[in-house]
Amino acid sequence: MNKSVLCLQNIACETLGTFEWLFLNDGFDIEKVNTRKHRVPKDPTQYSAIVILGGPMSVYENADFVRDQVNLTKIASKKKTPVLGICLGSQIIARSSGGTVFKGPRKEIGWHKIMIENAGTEDLFSGFHNSRPTVFQWHGDTYSLPNAATILARSDDYPQAFALGSLVGIQFHLEVTEDMIQSWVRNYKSEVVYEKIDVRKMEKESAIYISKLKKYCVLFYSNFCTSFSL
Repeated sequence: MNKSVLCLQNIACETLGTFEWLFLNDGFDIEKVNTRKHRVPKDPTQYSAIVILGGPMSVYENADFVRDQVNLTKIASKKKTPVLGICLGSQIIARSSGGTVFKGPRKEIGWHKIMIENAGTEDLFSGFHNSRPTVFQWHGDTYSLPNAATILARSDDYPQAFALGSLVGIQFHLEVTEDMIQSWVRNYKSEVVYEKIDVRKMEKESAIYISKLKKYCVLFYSNFCTSFSL
């Protein structure tokens, strides 16, 4: 099988970020699909892995392009094709697995600490010397998960990472760069204003945490590839 990764992109400003050069550096071809303009592939077995990226839409809005990703994830689970879902992508995985996606009590936007569970330390977050790393968040929705799912990380309010067979969901954004964060502030300006986000504070924290986040992303990527023999 060719080393190829399917990247499902739900909005232009939310990209693979750091994950892109990691996949490319390891010799993977990346097939990018704009889910708003092009049909979501139906056969996951032609790919080494699938990455479902974030977006401002909600799973419970039941848009056709989201349902297509839910259906693809269900098939991928049966075929044991590795799927990594980020933010909205993790919510799509939760829905596909029988979980429920809903609006959370508050939004997490900016830099926040998470807590890595023992199951995460021994698996996809192996090598994270800090069990309470600071990561970048931008979400308002959350999910309940089926009993078969293993929680790998959480925050005070939400599950933050989980695994279920070949499916892995992370609610936060390991992939972001400073340029991506600045782009999101511009693209989601109305949300920034409504939520009274302190952009200057976010920028200062980005300068502190972004290099460490990149190291976390590299570690997570390595663990993901090792776990699924990519």
